[in-house]
Amino acid sequence: MSLRIYNTLTRAVEDFSPLVPGHVRMYVCGMTIYDLCHIGHARMMMAFDVVQRWLRVSGYQVTYVRNITDIDDKIIKRAVERGITIRALTDEMITAMHQDIGALGIEPPTLEPRATEYVPQMLGMIGTLEQKGLAYRSDNGDVNYAVRKFPGYGKLSGKSLDELRAGERVAVLDGKEDPLDFVLWKSAKPTEPDDAQWDSPYGKGRPGWHIECSAMSCQTLGETFDIHGGGADLQFPHHENEIAQSEGANGKPLARFWVHNGFVRVDNEKMSKSLGNFFTIREVLAQYDPETVRFFIVRAHYRSALNYSDAHLDDARNALKRLYTALDLVKPAAVTIDWSHPFAARFKAAMDEDFGTPEAMAVLFDLAGEVNRTRSPELAGLLKALGACLGLLQNDPAAFLQAGAGLDEAAIQGLIQQRAAAKAGKNFAEADRIRQDLLARGIVLKDAPAGTTWEVRS
Repeated sequence: MSLRIYNTLTRAVEDFSPLVPGHVRMYVCGMTIYDLCHIGHARMMMAFDVVQRWLRVSGYQVTYVRNITDIDDKIIKRAVERGITIRALTDEMITAMHQDIGALGIEPPTLEPRATEYVPQMLGMIGTLEQKGLAYRSDNGDVNYAVRKFPGYGKLSGKSLDELRAGERVAVLDGKEDPLDFVLWKSAKPTEPDDAQWDSPYGKGRPGWHIECSAMSCQTLGETFDIHGGGADLQFPHHENEIAQSEGANGKPLARFWVHNGFVRVDNEKMSKSLGNFFTIREVLAQYDPETVRFFIVRAHYRSALNYSDAHLDDARNALKRLYTALDLVKPAAVTIDWSHPFAARFKAAMDEDFGTPEAMAVLFDLAGEVNRTRSPELAGLLKALGACLGLLQNDPAAFLQAGAGLDEAAIQGLIQQRAAAKAGKNFAEADRIRQDLLARGIVLKDAPAGTTWEVRS
């Protein structure tokens, strides 16, 4: 069976083949980088990590571009609050992001363009839109996109212009000719720092958010590419506006497949800072080992809502132990996957149907049961090899199952003291290394004003 992918644009699962035979070009909207990444960001990046892994397993060359938005209102505000440059803030947060998602086994993209590196391309696209009558200059110095002049606006989200007008709020138009129009270029404000401004034919200013991705994707992958991805929250207005900009400027479809991952919910409520149910990746990794978190995210289908809770993560840990128990029982043989093997064929059929990880996981558990029954090194090797397609089951089974073993209370307290000394000396990298080392052994540290306590995570 050939690979089939759900296309948000057509609202159907469709047979997939790339424009260039053997080569898939994929763009995913990445982070606006002003703070630590949260579990929702992990879910998005994990979803497309699995996608690019399976594309490569399927024999495709993959050019995977995941951008970084490093200029934005929130970034400017945070840098000013901290009294540092925008670049200092974004460099710090990019480093933290790479550490956090690297711990989860999320592979780096082929290219990771930063928006600030593509301002000339953005200005070029804005100029083209202006020449075509799709953009106009406002009295306040902004340049806006004229939504009603682009035929087909709303085709991705399924929203008509009349529906959008019916739902709009009464507000100051900020120089817009129509409330539906959106900004392409923002004029500089007197209160904004110099490093938030670029020279342009429209005066000093900076790009709007939507134009950034249009310019970066077209520059790195071409005017039409195979897959455009991102979180479901980006479908409208961000991706809808990308289509309007890119197709308005180039006269070609931007992407053939639009792929969106589902939301993260916390105890059945949407995760948000306002509800106080917001968790950074680092907070989660302080309680659970990285592979358990990866397993928890991957076993849900990428388009479904992911319900985060300690109970679900505990269940993920126990389920992962069952797989590792089979690999601990029988030393896996080194195997090359034979996709005609019944277990491998079932796994492939699941993944080829819109990256069906829940069904693929079920195959892993069935295979683990067969390993337990037959004690076959070849089947154990197949279990490990299929797990690798999802970035799982590559750790030492005994070490995973014995996490927490081999350390008595005195040894744990000694490491806690070493960590405290490292923190006091502002050697935060060493302090974090000790915490991660203990976590890998199943020892969870809990910092409090009265001191650091610990518990064994089973």
